[in-house]
Amino acid sequence: MDQTDLHETKIHGSPAFPYSVYHGRIPDWLSAFPLHWHESFELIYCNCGNLRASIWGQPYTLRAGDLLVILPHAVHSIEQAGPAKGDYFNLLFAPSLFQGAGGDPCYEKYVLPFVNGRRAMECFHPAGSAFNRAVTPCILALIAHREESCSAYALMVKSGLFRILYAMTRHSTSAEEADRNRLAYSRLKNAFYYVQSHYDRVSTVREAAARCGFSESYFMKLFKDVTGQSFHAYLIGYRLELAAKQLAETSYKVIDIAENCGFHNHAYFSRAFRGKYQMTPTAYRKAIRHKAGDEYPLSPGPSPAVPHTPIAGGSQIPS
Repeated sequence: MDQTDLHETKIHGSPAFPYSVYHGRIPDWLSAFPLHWHESFELIYCNCGNLRASIWGQPYTLRAGDLLVILPHAVHSIEQAGPAKGDYFNLLFAPSLFQGAGGDPCYEKYVLPFVNGRRAMECFHPAGSAFNRAVTPCILALIAHREESCSAYALMVKSGLFRILYAMTRHSTSAEEADRNRLAYSRLKNAFYYVQSHYDRVSTVREAAARCGFSESYFMKLFKDVTGQSFHAYLIGYRLELAAKQLAETSYKVIDIAENCGFHNHAYFSRAFRGKYQMTPTAYRKAIRHKAGDEYPLSPGPSPAVPHTPIAGGSQIPS
Protein backbone atom coordinates (compact mmCIF):
# COMPACT_ATOMS: atom_id res chain seq x y z
CA MET A 1 0.00 0.00 0.00
CA ASP A 2 1.55 3.27 -1.12
CA GLN A 3 1.63 6.56 0.68
CA THR A 4 -0.44 9.35 -0.81
CA ASP A 5 -0.61 12.98 0.17
CA LEU A 6 -3.02 15.88 0.04
CA HIS A 7 -1.68 16.90 -3.37
CA GLU A 8 -3.80 15.13 -5.99
CA THR A 9 -1.59 14.70 -9.07
CA LYS A 10 -3.84 12.70 -11.36
CA ILE A 11 -3.95 13.94 -14.96
CA HIS A 12 -7.57 14.49 -15.90
CA GLY A 13 -8.18 13.64 -19.52
CA SER A 14 -4.85 13.28 -21.30
CA PRO A 15 -1.52 15.17 -21.17
CA ALA A 16 -2.37 16.70 -24.54
CA PHE A 17 -5.92 17.65 -23.50
CA PRO A 18 -6.11 17.80 -19.67
CA TYR A 19 -9.85 18.08 -19.21
CA SER A 20 -12.47 15.73 -17.76
CA VAL A 21 -16.05 15.66 -16.54
CA TYR A 22 -16.94 13.27 -13.70
CA HIS A 23 -20.37 12.23 -12.47
CA GLY A 24 -20.65 11.62 -8.73
CA ARG A 25 -23.39 10.36 -6.44
CA ILE A 26 -23.04 10.60 -2.69
CA PRO A 27 -23.43 8.21 -0.92
CA ASP A 28 -24.47 5.72 -3.65
CA TRP A 29 -21.14 5.66 -5.53
CA LEU A 30 -18.77 7.12 -2.95
CA SER A 31 -18.95 8.32 0.62
CA ALA A 32 -16.77 11.43 0.41
CA PHE A 33 -13.61 13.00 -0.97
CA PRO A 34 -11.30 13.97 1.91
CA LEU A 35 -9.36 17.23 2.03
CA HIS A 36 -7.03 17.57 -0.96
CA TRP A 37 -5.79 20.08 -3.52
CA HIS A 38 -4.64 20.06 -7.13
CA GLU A 39 -3.32 22.38 -9.82
CA SER A 40 -6.43 22.34 -12.02
CA PHE A 41 -9.52 24.50 -12.08
CA GLU A 42 -12.61 22.67 -10.87
CA LEU A 43 -16.32 23.42 -11.12
CA ILE A 44 -18.81 21.41 -9.07
CA TYR A 45 -22.37 21.56 -10.41
CA CYS A 46 -25.10 20.08 -8.21
CA ASN A 47 -27.53 18.24 -10.45
CA CYS A 48 -30.05 17.21 -7.79
CA GLY A 49 -30.22 16.52 -4.08
CA ASN A 50 -27.79 18.07 -1.60
CA LEU A 51 -24.07 17.81 -0.92
CA ARG A 52 -21.62 19.59 1.32
CA ALA A 53 -18.24 20.93 0.28
CA SER A 54 -15.45 22.77 2.07
CA ILE A 55 -12.95 25.20 0.49
CA TRP A 56 -10.18 26.66 2.65
CA GLY A 57 -12.20 25.65 5.71
CA GLN A 58 -15.40 27.39 4.59
CA PRO A 59 -18.38 24.98 4.39
CA TYR A 60 -20.97 25.20 1.62
CA THR A 61 -24.18 23.26 1.09
CA LEU A 62 -25.11 22.79 -2.57
CA ARG A 63 -28.60 22.13 -3.87
CA ALA A 64 -29.91 21.54 -7.37
CA GLY A 65 -28.50 24.12 -9.79
CA ASP A 66 -25.89 25.50 -7.37
CA LEU A 67 -22.30 25.89 -8.53
CA LEU A 68 -18.96 25.84 -6.73
CA VAL A 69 -15.74 27.24 -8.23
CA ILE A 70 -12.46 25.78 -6.94
CA LEU A 71 -9.30 27.56 -8.04
CA PRO A 72 -5.91 25.83 -8.40
CA HIS A 73 -4.18 24.97 -5.08
CA ALA A 74 -7.33 25.45 -2.97
CA VAL A 75 -7.69 22.84 -0.21
CA HIS A 76 -11.18 21.35 -0.45
CA SER A 77 -13.36 18.33 0.28
CA ILE A 78 -16.77 16.94 -0.68
CA GLU A 79 -19.11 14.91 1.54
CA GLN A 80 -22.71 13.96 2.13
CA ALA A 81 -24.98 16.68 3.51
CA GLY A 82 -26.59 14.92 6.46
CA PRO A 83 -28.94 12.09 5.46
CA ALA A 84 -29.59 13.61 2.02
CA LYS A 85 -28.19 12.21 -1.21
CA GLY A 86 -26.41 14.33 -3.80
CA ASP A 87 -25.93 13.98 -7.55
CA TYR A 88 -23.31 16.25 -9.10
CA PHE A 89 -20.75 16.76 -11.86
CA ASN A 90 -17.08 17.76 -11.54
CA LEU A 91 -15.51 19.65 -14.43
CA LEU A 92 -11.71 19.70 -14.17
CA PHE A 93 -9.37 21.43 -16.57
CA ALA A 94 -5.70 22.35 -16.37
CA PRO A 95 -4.58 25.97 -16.83
CA SER A 96 -2.42 24.81 -19.75
CA LEU A 97 -5.57 24.39 -21.86
CA PHE A 98 -5.70 28.18 -22.17
CA GLN A 99 -2.03 28.61 -23.05
CA GLY A 100 -0.96 29.35 -26.59
CA ALA A 101 2.45 28.85 -28.15
CA GLY A 102 5.35 30.97 -26.96
CA GLY A 103 4.65 34.00 -24.82
CA ASP A 104 0.87 34.19 -24.55
CA PRO A 105 -0.22 37.61 -23.21
CA CYS A 106 -3.81 36.44 -22.64
CA TYR A 107 -2.63 33.45 -20.59
CA GLU A 108 -0.34 35.65 -18.52
CA LYS A 109 -3.00 38.31 -18.01
CA TYR A 110 -6.09 36.21 -17.36
CA VAL A 111 -5.04 32.70 -16.29
CA LEU A 112 -1.80 32.99 -14.32
CA PRO A 113 -3.28 35.38 -11.74
CA PHE A 114 -5.74 32.63 -10.72
CA VAL A 115 -2.93 30.04 -10.62
CA ASN A 116 -0.45 32.04 -8.57
CA GLY A 117 -3.05 33.45 -6.19
CA ARG A 118 -3.03 37.06 -7.35
CA ARG A 119 -6.71 36.93 -8.23
CA ALA A 120 -9.59 35.25 -6.42
CA MET A 121 -13.36 35.05 -6.60
CA GLU A 122 -16.35 33.89 -4.61
CA CYS A 123 -16.54 30.11 -4.50
CA PHE A 124 -20.28 29.56 -4.08
CA HIS A 125 -22.74 30.66 -6.76
CA PRO A 126 -26.32 29.59 -6.07
CA ALA A 127 -28.81 28.90 -8.82
CA GLY A 128 -30.03 32.15 -10.31
CA SER A 129 -26.99 34.24 -9.33
CA ALA A 130 -25.31 36.35 -12.00
CA PHE A 131 -22.21 34.18 -12.45
CA ASN A 132 -24.28 31.00 -12.33
CA ARG A 133 -26.59 32.27 -15.07
CA ALA A 134 -23.61 33.28 -17.20
CA VAL A 135 -21.82 29.91 -17.13
CA THR A 136 -24.53 27.28 -16.60
CA PRO A 137 -25.37 26.98 -20.34
CA CYS A 138 -21.68 26.24 -21.04
CA ILE A 139 -21.51 23.78 -18.16
CA LEU A 140 -24.62 21.91 -19.27
CA ALA A 141 -23.27 21.66 -22.83
CA LEU A 142 -19.97 20.26 -21.53
CA ILE A 143 -21.82 17.77 -19.33
CA ALA A 144 -24.02 16.69 -22.24
CA HIS A 145 -20.92 15.83 -24.30
CA ARG A 146 -18.85 14.40 -21.46
CA GLU A 147 -18.68 10.93 -22.99
CA GLU A 148 -17.83 12.15 -26.47
CA SER A 149 -14.31 12.07 -27.83
CA CYS A 150 -12.39 15.28 -27.16
CA SER A 151 -10.88 14.90 -30.61
CA ALA A 152 -14.35 15.46 -32.06
CA TYR A 153 -15.52 18.12 -29.60
CA ALA A 154 -12.25 19.81 -28.67
CA LEU A 155 -13.28 23.16 -30.17
CA MET A 156 -16.64 23.05 -28.42
CA VAL A 157 -14.93 22.20 -25.12
CA LYS A 158 -12.34 24.95 -25.44
CA SER A 159 -14.89 27.54 -26.49
CA GLY A 160 -17.01 26.69 -23.46
CA LEU A 161 -14.02 26.85 -21.10
CA PHE A 162 -12.92 30.21 -22.52
CA ARG A 163 -16.42 31.59 -21.93
CA ILE A 164 -16.28 30.30 -18.37
CA LEU A 165 -12.85 31.88 -17.89
CA TYR A 166 -14.19 35.18 -19.22
CA ALA A 167 -17.03 35.10 -16.70
CA MET A 168 -14.61 34.16 -13.90
CA THR A 169 -12.40 37.12 -14.76
CA ARG A 170 -15.33 39.52 -14.68
CA HIS A 171 -16.41 38.23 -11.26
CA SER A 172 -12.94 38.15 -9.68
CA THR A 173 -10.97 40.57 -7.53
CA SER A 174 -7.38 40.91 -6.44
CA ALA A 175 -6.30 38.31 -3.89
CA GLU A 176 -5.47 40.98 -1.32
CA GLU A 177 -9.06 42.14 -1.35
CA ALA A 178 -10.47 38.63 -1.33
CA ASP A 179 -8.54 36.76 1.37
CA ARG A 180 -5.52 37.82 3.41
CA ASN A 181 -5.45 34.50 5.26
CA ARG A 182 -4.79 32.33 2.20
CA LEU A 183 -1.06 32.00 2.95
CA ALA A 184 -1.80 30.72 6.45
CA TYR A 185 -4.25 28.15 5.10
CA SER A 186 -1.73 27.07 2.50
CA ARG A 187 0.90 26.48 5.19
CA LEU A 188 -1.61 24.31 7.03
CA LYS A 189 -1.13 21.69 4.29
CA ASN A 190 2.03 20.65 6.13
CA ALA A 191 -0.09 19.40 9.01
CA PHE A 192 -1.99 17.04 6.73
CA TYR A 193 1.27 15.77 5.23
CA TYR A 194 2.49 15.22 8.79
CA VAL A 195 -0.57 13.10 9.66
CA GLN A 196 -0.18 11.03 6.51
CA SER A 197 3.45 10.23 7.23
CA HIS A 198 3.25 9.85 11.02
CA TYR A 199 -0.25 8.49 11.68
CA ASP A 200 1.17 5.24 13.10
CA ARG A 201 3.29 7.05 15.67
CA VAL A 202 2.45 9.38 18.54
CA SER A 203 1.70 12.77 16.97
CA THR A 204 1.22 15.91 19.04
CA VAL A 205 -0.24 19.35 18.40
CA ARG A 206 3.15 20.86 19.18
CA GLU A 207 4.86 18.82 16.48
CA ALA A 208 2.16 19.52 13.89
CA ALA A 209 2.15 23.24 14.69
CA ALA A 210 5.92 23.37 14.34
CA ARG A 211 5.67 21.78 10.87
CA CYS A 212 3.45 24.70 9.84
CA GLY A 213 5.46 27.40 11.60
CA PHE A 214 2.55 28.33 13.90
CA SER A 215 2.11 28.66 17.62
CA GLU A 216 0.07 25.85 19.18
CA SER A 217 -2.88 28.12 19.97
CA TYR A 218 -3.05 29.63 16.47
CA PHE A 219 -2.58 26.21 14.88
CA MET A 220 -5.43 24.67 16.88
CA LYS A 221 -7.79 27.52 15.93
CA LEU A 222 -6.85 27.44 12.24
CA PHE A 223 -7.05 23.65 12.06
CA LYS A 224 -10.52 23.71 13.62
CA ASP A 225 -11.61 26.41 11.16
CA VAL A 226 -10.47 24.32 8.17
CA THR A 227 -11.54 20.82 9.23
CA GLY A 228 -14.32 21.45 11.71
CA GLN A 229 -12.57 19.32 14.31
CA SER A 230 -9.53 19.29 16.55
CA PHE A 231 -6.17 18.00 15.37
CA HIS A 232 -6.48 14.98 17.69
CA ALA A 233 -9.98 14.15 16.40
CA TYR A 234 -8.77 14.44 12.80
CA LEU A 235 -5.80 12.16 13.51
CA ILE A 236 -7.99 9.51 15.16
CA GLY A 237 -10.51 9.70 12.33
CA TYR A 238 -7.75 9.30 9.75
CA ARG A 239 -6.39 6.24 11.57
CA LEU A 240 -9.86 4.71 11.81
CA GLU A 241 -10.51 5.14 8.08
CA LEU A 242 -7.20 3.42 7.33
CA ALA A 243 -8.16 0.61 9.70
CA ALA A 244 -11.54 0.22 8.01
CA LYS A 245 -9.83 0.01 4.63
CA GLN A 246 -7.46 -2.70 5.86
CA LEU A 247 -10.31 -4.63 7.46
CA ALA A 248 -12.12 -4.63 4.11
CA GLU A 249 -9.16 -5.35 1.84
CA THR A 250 -6.78 -7.61 3.82
CA SER A 251 -6.84 -10.71 5.97
CA TYR A 252 -4.61 -9.18 8.66
CA LYS A 253 -5.66 -9.84 12.25
CA VAL A 254 -7.65 -7.05 13.90
CA ILE A 255 -4.99 -6.54 16.55
CA ASP A 256 -2.31 -6.17 13.86
CA ILE A 257 -4.42 -3.64 11.95
CA ALA A 258 -4.86 -1.64 15.14
CA GLU A 259 -1.07 -1.54 15.64
CA ASN A 260 -0.44 -0.69 11.97
CA CYS A 261 -2.76 2.31 12.21
CA GLY A 262 -1.31 3.72 15.41
CA PHE A 263 -3.65 2.21 18.02
CA HIS A 264 -1.42 0.57 20.62
CA ASN A 265 -4.30 0.02 23.03
CA HIS A 266 -6.63 -2.59 21.54
CA ALA A 267 -9.54 -1.78 23.85
CA TYR A 268 -9.34 1.91 22.91
CA PHE A 269 -9.22 0.99 19.22
CA SER A 270 -12.38 -1.11 19.55
CA ARG A 271 -14.24 1.69 21.37
CA ALA A 272 -13.15 4.33 18.88
CA PHE A 273 -14.02 2.12 15.91
CA ARG A 274 -17.46 1.36 17.31
CA GLY A 275 -18.02 5.06 17.92
CA LYS A 276 -17.32 5.88 14.25
CA TYR A 277 -18.85 2.86 12.48
CA GLN A 278 -21.47 1.73 15.05
CA MET A 279 -20.06 -1.82 15.07
CA THR A 280 -16.97 -3.70 16.18
CA PRO A 281 -14.02 -4.11 13.78
CA THR A 282 -14.84 -7.82 13.35
CA ALA A 283 -18.50 -7.10 12.61
CA TYR A 284 -17.47 -4.37 10.15
CA ARG A 285 -15.21 -6.79 8.28
CA LYS A 286 -18.02 -9.36 8.03
CA ALA A 287 -20.57 -6.77 6.94
CA ILE A 288 -18.41 -5.18 4.25
CA ARG A 289 -17.35 -8.57 2.89
CA HIS A 290 -20.96 -9.76 2.80
CA LYS A 291 -22.08 -6.57 1.05
CA ALA A 292 -19.36 -6.87 -1.59
CA GLY A 293 -19.80 -10.60 -2.09
CA ASP A 294 -16.34 -11.17 -0.63
CA GLU A 295 -14.75 -9.86 -3.83
CA TYR A 296 -11.84 -8.10 -2.11
CA PRO A 297 -8.37 -9.45 -2.90
CA LEU A 298 -6.93 -10.58 0.41
CA SER A 299 -3.35 -10.28 1.52
CA PRO A 300 -2.65 -13.38 3.59
CA GLY A 301 0.43 -13.74 5.70
CA PRO A 302 1.97 -12.84 9.03
CA SER A 303 1.72 -9.50 10.76
CA PRO A 304 2.77 -6.90 8.17
CA ALA A 305 5.14 -4.02 8.50
CA VAL A 306 3.40 -0.69 9.02
CA PRO A 307 1.95 0.25 5.62
CA HIS A 308 1.23 3.75 4.40
CA THR A 309 -2.30 3.59 3.07
CA PRO A 310 -4.32 6.30 1.32
CA ILE A 311 -7.26 7.59 3.32
CA ALA A 312 -10.49 5.73 2.66
CA GLY A 313 -12.33 7.13 -0.32
CA GLY A 314 -9.21 8.82 -1.67
CA SER A 315 -8.42 6.45 -4.50
CA GLN A 316 -10.67 8.09 -7.07
CA ILE A 317 -10.32 11.76 -6.17
CA PRO A 318 -11.16 13.43 -9.45
CA SER A 319 -11.28 16.75 -7.65
